Amino acid sequence: MSFGKMAANGAAIESLNLIRGRLCNSDFIFRFLCESPDSNYSKLKFIFSSSITEACNNSVLLLGPRGSGKAAVLELVIGDLLKEYPDMITVVRLNGLLHSDDTSAFKAIAKQLCVEHQLLFSKMASSDDNTQFMLAMLRECGLAHKTVVFVLDEFDLFTQGKQRLLYALLDALQSISSQAVVIGVSCRLDADQLLEKRVKSRFSHRKLLFLPPSKDDLLKLMEHALSLPIDSSIPQDYAVEFNARLHTIVVDRQFQEIIDSCWESYPTIRHLMKFLFCAVSSLDLDSGYLSLENFKTALPSMQRQPKMESLRDCSILELYILVCMKRLEVKEQNSYSFNAVMKEYKMVHDSFHTSDYYGQNVCLRAFQHLLQCGLIGFTDGRVGHNQAIEFRPVKLLISLSELTHGLKFYNSCPALLLKLCA
Repeated sequence: MSFGKMAANGAAIESLNLIRGRLCNSDFIFRFLCESPDSNYSKLKFIFSSSITEACNNSVLLLGPRGSGKAAVLELVIGDLLKEYPDMITVVRLNGLLHSDDTSAFKAIAKQLCVEHQLLFSKMASSDDNTQFMLAMLRECGLAHKTVVFVLDEFDLFTQGKQRLLYALLDALQSISSQAVVIGVSCRLDADQLLEKRVKSRFSHRKLLFLPPSKDDLLKLMEHALSLPIDSSIPQDYAVEFNARLHTIVVDRQFQEIIDSCWESYPTIRHLMKFLFCAVSSLDLDSGYLSLENFKTALPSMQRQPKMESLRDCSILELYILVCMKRLEVKEQNSYSFNAVMKEYKMVHDSFHTSDYYGQNVCLRAFQHLLQCGLIGFTDGRVGHNQAIEFRPVKLLISLSELTHGLKFYNSCPALLLKLCA
């Protein structure tokens, strides 16, 4: 191998390691999304800062679907404030999966406070003793102008039972002698509605909703994560060329369709970063540059595999039924039954004169097989079969991108079905 080729190969390896490190670093990813003054990061940091600098007690809920960045943004804020105020914050962490009962929750709080302030923790202390210890520590921290931050992950699980923990924490915020922030993190958007009246009256009703980023923000994030720094040990001319080729890929319509497909399958930043990691890992070290093929190759591995396997086992007739159901949804028929699907199937046959046309009894058996495979399901949610299958409302349990992808890789799939899904 020539020296020039060795140098290029070395630059590609260094670039690959740098980008993969970024994609595994949630701080790097979410800090880019938090640059806006209107971001949840900025709002949450303001709530924390006011408690630290102005001794204001606060409570807030972080709500959003799993993978939307609630925990990542929270950790980003806590990390930044621990650097700014290293001796003025104590963080206590609870998880509803572990501490949903009051006894274990108060015990965990007491233990963490003891560790933080180098005190002896008593395993024999009762729940009431731990509660009184917590309140005493809040008063002591308040006098020392030290803020105690309570992070309650899986917040909705703490609302089960008598909610004694939530009442004790939020009631303590009413005291001028304490200095604390209570942060609830939940994927249930109605988490505040689960609070008892006495608890809700002490809650600030602050809620930060974590929504999926726009497509423009997603594309900017990906380009930011995959671009190489110009002022680093990586050769500058290589970095400039790498970034120019990357920009060409990002603005390409095919690339954006790939991202749409990946996002539609599982719309979270974490899933998207995993997809980019797979794509980057297939980079050709000899060329040293990313290509559109890298992203095309990575997409199948990110699709929900059980659905893909079920599609491969479908008959041609079952594929027709799935495509007809998708056509009904495109026509905004939100509720339809087997009989409606059969009308669409007949219309497709009459319009295109297909040879793949079967009687209603055969179609019904195919329809039942799709129900068993989990590719379609009833919308009424009833387990009983009092009503005939032909009349019960159904829905697709597979996305358009998954269906289209499955058809493309299905052996002997009729070209008409691909055309109807386009």
